[in-house]
Amino acid sequence: MPLPTEVPLVHADEQLLVLDKPAGLLAVPGRGADKQDCLSARAQALWPDALVVHRLDMATSGLLAMARGAEAQRSLSMAFAARAVHKRYEAVVQGLLAAPESADGWGEIALPLILDWPNRPRSIVDPGRGKPSLTRWRVLAQDRAGGTTRVALEPVTGRSHQLRVHLQCMGHPILGDALYAPPEVRARADRLLLHACALRLPHPATGQACDFSSPAPF
Repeated sequence: MPLPTEVPLVHADEQLLVLDKPAGLLAVPGRGADKQDCLSARAQALWPDALVVHRLDMATSGLLAMARGAEAQRSLSMAFAARAVHKRYEAVVQGLLAAPESADGWGEIALPLILDWPNRPRSIVDPGRGKPSLTRWRVLAQDRAGGTTRVALEPVTGRSHQLRVHLQCMGHPILGDALYAPPEVRARADRLLLHACALRLPHPATGQACDFSSPAPF
């Protein structure tokens, strides 16, 4: 599926950009001449002061913020480090996932993760060496005929491939996941069905909470 060459803009001001990354496009440049086209490079062609503050996996779509200028980048980086930025994702997973038995309807997955160096970029659960990793999840809908569940996900920590690995370890891999789903689940979608649908962060200039949203395209 060919990727659009434009920059999908959600918000722009003098300190902050919020973009809606399509699936299959790198967030930042990769290694090699064939991996230089990415969302950050496209944004910097239009806003030369745009700087990276966080990333999304190439296979994941959705909201991504960039700072305009070094001062805004420092402010947003500090907000991410202080966990003052809140992200929500939507995914479709294999199997009928039962709703957690909690008062607010949210469950938690707490499994330590580490990069699987011999098989990078994959990550694995490692109780001895892994970094603490926490994901909140909630059932949005079940498709009993198709045998799938739509879930909301909130990563409390931000480990590499955290949502994908945590769901796989629950026995409910994300449809279309080329790294963590078995072949029959991978083949059920032509892309990873994971989308960053909501982003709340303090504005880098004023500190005022800003909310952005993007509906899942699947």
